[in-house]
Amino acid sequence: METGIAGVILAGGQGPWLSGADKAALPFADTTLLAHQVARISPQVARLAINADGVSIEGMAVLPDAVPGQPGPLAGILAAMDWAKALGFAQVACVAMDAPFLPTNLVAELATAAQRSPTGIALARSDGQAHPTFGLWPVDMRAAMATDLGKGQRRIRIFAEAQGCAYADFPTHGGLDPFFSINTADDLATARARLG
Repeated sequence: METGIAGVILAGGQGPWLSGADKAALPFADTTLLAHQVARISPQVARLAINADGVSIEGMAVLPDAVPGQPGPLAGILAAMDWAKALGFAQVACVAMDAPFLPTNLVAELATAAQRSPTGIALARSDGQAHPTFGLWPVDMRAAMATDLGKGQRRIRIFAEAQGCAYADFPTHGGLDPFFSINTADDLATARARLG
């Protein structure tokens, strides 16, 4: 059994609010949005992979969805569980690729919150708003998630709450949400301005 927590960046979205642009390749902070997120989450996990279609970073595993037909991020989380379990990890943290200011203590706080959940699932929350694509998942929840996906479930939060998930609460700083996500050209401009 591997020690530590595995991590997967969910980068399967095609950026429909950016005229179909590949969000992963967007220039950001002297690199790309995906590379920036890799640098942000890498120190928090023992191993890191990307759930995506058609994007890659040298030396990192790229995981296709575990279910065909682009059923959404729940399928990406299932793929993350499969990958982490195959490597011997008991837990995998998943994060969205398009939220470049995720907390540097995200995984640690999720791990603490997960201890309050009967199933060990924890999701992030800020100002009372849940951010389901930022969560910690025990790999032994794989069968239950696969079953729900097979029945048509597509909502991360609905699945997680049905399993008794806990929440890790993160503060905003000066009105700036650490889970601010880039979905439009204006969002991209705002995020770049926040970099200073």
